Amino acid sequence: MLTMTIDAMQVREPTTTLVRDPASAHAVCADMGQLAQEGFAVLTLNTKNKLITRHLVTLGLADTAPVHPREVFRPAIQDSAAAVILCHNHPSGDPTPSAEDLRVTRQLIEAGKVVGIRVLDHVIIGRGDNPHCSLREKGLVTFDP
Repeated sequence: MLTMTIDAMQVREPTTTLVRDPASAHAVCADMGQLAQEGFAVLTLNTKNKLITRHLVTLGLADTAPVHPREVFRPAIQDSAAAVILCHNHPSGDPTPSAEDLRVTRQLIEAGKVVGIRVLDHVIIGRGDNPHCSLREKGLVTFDP
């Protein structure tokens, strides 16, 4: 017999934080810029782009954080998110995307289409004069409107 607790059915209410652009995503994830290893987070958003929560889905090494669609979309599905923004840091402080960053982003956009959750952007967190890089703003990956 399957039993389910109320907690398992609970959906979180969004915060009052509106995440509509790379600067606001960076504000939510800026603390990741101080990590000594790469971390990958997903910001879950409601239909009005209000932040539901930030989930750290993987913490990797000095130059890589393996990520898979199941880890990214599990918390998004649990939060009943309408959309997500992907964030990860580069411990070097240089947010220039790698070829692997672009490949993973394209894979996650396609996975999001399958589960009905839009990927709005992928923001790479850096430090100093170059605090972040938005793959959407740079036109490096095609995102849904």
